[in-house]
Amino acid sequence: MTGQAMAPSSGSIREGGYEYDLTTARHVVIASLLAWLLDACDFFIVLFTLDDVARSFHVPLESVLLAPTLTLLTRPVGAFVCGRAADRYGRKPVMITTITVYSLIEVLSAFSPNLTVFLILRALFGIALGGEWGVGTSLIMESVPPSWRGAASGILQAGYPAGYLLASLVFLMLPVMGWRGLFVLGGSALVAAVYIWLRVPESPEWLRTRQKQTSTRAPALWPVIRDNVGLCLFAVALMTAFNFMSHGSQDLYPKIFLGLERGLSHPTITLVVVLYNIAAIVGGLFFGMLSQKIGRQYSIALAALLTLPFLPIWALSHSVVWLAAGAVCVQFCVQGAWGVVPAYLSELSPVSVRATFPGLAYQCGNLIAASNALLQTRMASLFGKGLAPVLMLTVGGASLVVLTLILLNARLHGRQTSA
Repeated sequence: MTGQAMAPSSGSIREGGYEYDLTTARHVVIASLLAWLLDACDFFIVLFTLDDVARSFHVPLESVLLAPTLTLLTRPVGAFVCGRAADRYGRKPVMITTITVYSLIEVLSAFSPNLTVFLILRALFGIALGGEWGVGTSLIMESVPPSWRGAASGILQAGYPAGYLLASLVFLMLPVMGWRGLFVLGGSALVAAVYIWLRVPESPEWLRTRQKQTSTRAPALWPVIRDNVGLCLFAVALMTAFNFMSHGSQDLYPKIFLGLERGLSHPTITLVVVLYNIAAIVGGLFFGMLSQKIGRQYSIALAALLTLPFLPIWALSHSVVWLAAGAVCVQFCVQGAWGVVPAYLSELSPVSVRATFPGLAYQCGNLIAASNALLQTRMASLFGKGLAPVLMLTVGGASLVVLTLILLNARLHGRQTSA
């Protein structure tokens, strides 16, 4: 860990030769969390209202399922375009732009006259969605003291399950507002852009790097990839496993597994979802802070390892109590491992492309894992034993891959805590 000494002022801290304003650091953490939380909430609102959108446009549900698929397909495009823009023009203006764009697209989606327009807007939404995470990660990791990065990483990533939880609560207003009203409400994510504009300064590390450069252009990406081929392949493979681990435990679990196979009522499913999302938030914070003490790799490895013994309870139980307990434990560990990812990828990234590398690795892995629900459904049909063994195989296999890759990297490159 980087050595540290308190600055003369109680409102600042000096670490690694640089002084960090603590008030500014808190604003950056809050703004990044708010942006990712509201981004995730907007994405899940779509998933919760797919059948309502289908009825509104008088099309089969299968046609509307193209919406989240298109969003997933365009996320890597957003990670690349927004990341390169942030490396060239700064984290703050690009962050504000991505939040503004996805907020406006969410509102415009509410006024879609037909399915074609709706699908085009959801594809554009994916670009903004894919760009926000990587830029937000670079902004927060470059703006907080190194000793804060583990906790900040957990807080940032906790925005995803928190957004899921918020969307499930917003969905309760569907009978009153309709799906179009919920989409308009999703446009309130614009408040995050206003908050960043008013209270968050540019990344100090980006400013220092920019002052040293003779050109205003961002460094060429291809030479960085060419010089770091192994690192790039490792990051994409790792994030593919991470996404299979999370999507494998979430996509089909509430409605298909708990609802259709275990026969739980809608209120009971909602309660289980709320409980395991709270556990996911706590897990992200816990393992994020733990990574500051034992290292990023070993914190991720521990979370992945602890996932394995809980899988039988999570998938093979029939009692509501045991199913809920299993879901809480699994999401605590799975999202706990995810809580370390922002700091881990940021510190793994070459400095010159820190806004591009983490987001692009994450979104490429997410793109590869986008087939998760289809694969799980087909495997369940092939085995003929329901989803339980498939859920265990997917999440368990992905956890083992994460564990293996992380420990191999730790063996090759040693203990990683902060850059």
